[in-house]
Amino acid sequence: MSTVRSPMQEALDELSQKWDIPTEISEIHFGKRDDLTEKIVKVGEVFFHMPFLAGPQLYVLWKCLWPDCHNCCEQPIRLPMTENDIELMRNKLGYKTKSDFIKNETTVITFQDKTINDVLITHSMLSMKRKKDETSKDDGKKISCRFLTSSGCGIHPDKPGVCWMFPFLPWRESGDQWWKTESHAKFVFTGACPGFYLDKSLDPIMPTLQDYSKKIYDYLISCHSSQRNSYISTSKTIQYRFLCDLPSTNIKSLK
Repeated sequence: MSTVRSPMQEALDELSQKWDIPTEISEIHFGKRDDLTEKIVKVGEVFFHMPFLAGPQLYVLWKCLWPDCHNCCEQPIRLPMTENDIELMRNKLGYKTKSDFIKNETTVITFQDKTINDVLITHSMLSMKRKKDETSKDDGKKISCRFLTSSGCGIHPDKPGVCWMFPFLPWRESGDQWWKTESHAKFVFTGACPGFYLDKSLDPIMPTLQDYSKKIYDYLISCHSSQRNSYISTSKTIQYRFLCDLPSTNIKSLK
């Protein structure tokens, strides 16, 4: 009798065919480390929640392995568009108007999500098409991005802001004073990235955190601006998972 593998197991099995994945990293993906904690370090304007294994006293760090790896460009992900993304991509692809760009290059994804109070809510999101003929029926499918080339990303550096975030998952939350908000980020473990490794110090990743700090802060500001201008709607719970959501009430006005 064959054993049914979980999506995470399938992803890690595929990853390990080409890359050496430390046992501890695999265990973190499966939630099998009872000594996993986090150390919060502020770099620039962002609080990074860095995974830390209390037993061996090791940090989980990350480095991008491009061009040998481009797994993040081939995953079943959504590419939510901020107002800034739409303007950048419109110019990059040669569209005269935002409405033409939205009509031809994006699709509306509708999905349901439960809040922390177990309330089911339906959301719609404006998402960049990963393939030219992508529709809402392709949501959740593994599709290689149409802009991925042998020499890299064909729309770099004007790619959607969410593409810059991987493997960090950013969010905003209230600060120590009611009128302040703080920017936070943590790693997302999907089983698709071979760049995670262990080290006793944060020193090797500090240049990366400094670089990502500005990217993450600017992206969250862009999300907030887009929310004010009715391009997207975000909340702490939804943003944590999907970064940016577009309410269906605004989709018709954009198109």
